[in-house]
Amino acid sequence: MTQASDLAAHYDLVVIGGGPAGLAAAAEAGRAGLSTVLFDENPGVGGQIYRAITSTPVADRAILGEDYRAGSDLVAEARTGGALIANGATVWSLDPARLVGVSIAGQARLIQAGRVIVATGSLERPFPIPGWTLPGVMSAGGAQTLLKAQGLVPDGRTVMAGGGPLLWLLAAQILRAGGRIEAILDTMPRRNWLRALPHLPDFLLSPYAAKGVKLLREVRARVPVIRVAELEAVGDDRLREVSFNGRRLPADLLLLHQGVVPNVNLAMAAGVAHEWNARQLCFQPVLDEDFNSSVPGIAVAGDGAGIAGGTAAAERGRIAAVAAIRALRPSAPVPDLQIIRQRLQREEMGRSFLDWLNRPADSFRQPEGDTIVCRCEEVTAGQVRAVADLGCEGPNQMKAFMRCGMGPCQGRLCGLTVTELIADQRGTTPAEVGYYRLRPPVKPITVAEFASLPIAEGERLAVEN
Repeated sequence: MTQASDLAAHYDLVVIGGGPAGLAAAAEAGRAGLSTVLFDENPGVGGQIYRAITSTPVADRAILGEDYRAGSDLVAEARTGGALIANGATVWSLDPARLVGVSIAGQARLIQAGRVIVATGSLERPFPIPGWTLPGVMSAGGAQTLLKAQGLVPDGRTVMAGGGPLLWLLAAQILRAGGRIEAILDTMPRRNWLRALPHLPDFLLSPYAAKGVKLLREVRARVPVIRVAELEAVGDDRLREVSFNGRRLPADLLLLHQGVVPNVNLAMAAGVAHEWNARQLCFQPVLDEDFNSSVPGIAVAGDGAGIAGGTAAAERGRIAAVAAIRALRPSAPVPDLQIIRQRLQREEMGRSFLDWLNRPADSFRQPEGDTIVCRCEEVTAGQVRAVADLGCEGPNQMKAFMRCGMGPCQGRLCGLTVTELIADQRGTTPAEVGYYRLRPPVKPITVAEFASLPIAEGERLAVEN
C-alpha cells in the first residue's frame, strides 16, 4: 500500500476519486506519459458503482450483475497505465493554485499538481422523513456497499422506500442473493410521467431501456410495490414499523433512496463556480465541453459533473484526461476524442427521461415540523423554516443561527435540504438561496496529521531562530 512518504512533491496530474471517471482518467494520462497519481479514500478502487470490484466476496456473478463486473476492466486499465494509485488516501484540501492536501495512514502531505481532475462522484440525495435517524433506517447505497464489500444480505423484515434506478437495482441484487423484501414503497409522484413522456423516444434508444424494463419485471414479480404519498419510520430505541397511507408495516430495516446528486464539496472549496440544475434538483459545476471548470487547471468529471451514470462517467474522465494531456504534453498520443464524445452521447441518451420520471416529490425534499434535517447538529425542519421567517436568506447565515452544516459531514446530509427549505419558506429559488460556503478541510483531519506535514528548510530555520 502506498504511504505518504512515497508521494512526490509534484505530479503532472492529480486525479481525486477512484470510481469509473477517475480510473479512466488515470489510465489515459498514465499511458500518455504524464506523472499521475490517483487518490481514493477507500481500501480499493471502484467508487460506489464498482465498490470492492477487486475484493468482493460475492462469487456468484449473477447477484451483482455483469455491469458491475465490467469494472474489472477499468481497474486493470488504470493499473497498467503507469499511474500511481494510492488507496486509503483522504483528500481534505484543494486550492485554486492546485495544491492538494492528502492524508494516508495518519500522515499528511501537500502535493502540487500541474492539473487536477476531481472525480469524487455522487452522494445519495437527503431523504429526511420522520424517524429517519432511528437505528434500523439506512440508505440504499449503504446497504449496497455492505453487499458488495462484505457480502452481507439484509436479514429480518426489510422494507425499501423511494425510487430511482439504484433502489430497483439493489432490490434485485438482494433477491438474487437470497434475501427477502417485504415491500417497496414507491414515493415517486404519478404526474412525473407527464414531464418524462416527451423524452421517452430518446430513452428507448438508449442502452438503459431494455435493462430497466427487465429489472422492474424481475423485482415486481417477487415484491409488492405500493405507491405512497407520506412516509414515517416508527420506533422507540430502534425501527419497529413503517407508517404510510394510514397503514403500518412491521419492519426491522428500512432502506431509503430517492436518487443521487453530485458530490460538490471539494470542487466548491476549491472555488469552482456552480449552478442550480432545475431538472436534477441539485448544484453542479459550470464546465466546458472538456469538463474544465472556472478555476484554471481544475476539471470535474464523472457524476460530480452532473448525474449520468457509471459508463458515462468513464467517458467523461477520458475527455478530461485528454484535455490535461494536450495542455501539459501536446506531442503525446491521445485517443480519438470524437469517438469518445460519440460514446458519451450515447450513454447520456435518455437521461432527461430518467430525471423527470424519478424526480422526488416536494414533500420528501422539503419536510415540516420536528423532522430532523441536520443530523450532525440535530436541527429540525421547523427550526430552519422559523429562522428563514426571521430574515435568514441563505445556508451560510443559517450556520450562525442553527449550526447547520457544521458537523462532521460538512453539509453532505443536509445541504440541499436546507437550501430548498429556505427557498420554499421565503418564496424564492434554490439558485437564489445558494449553498454552503465550503472551506478546507472538507474532510475531518486530526491535529497529529497537520503536525506531520513536512517543514520546508526555510520554515525550520525561521522557527529555530
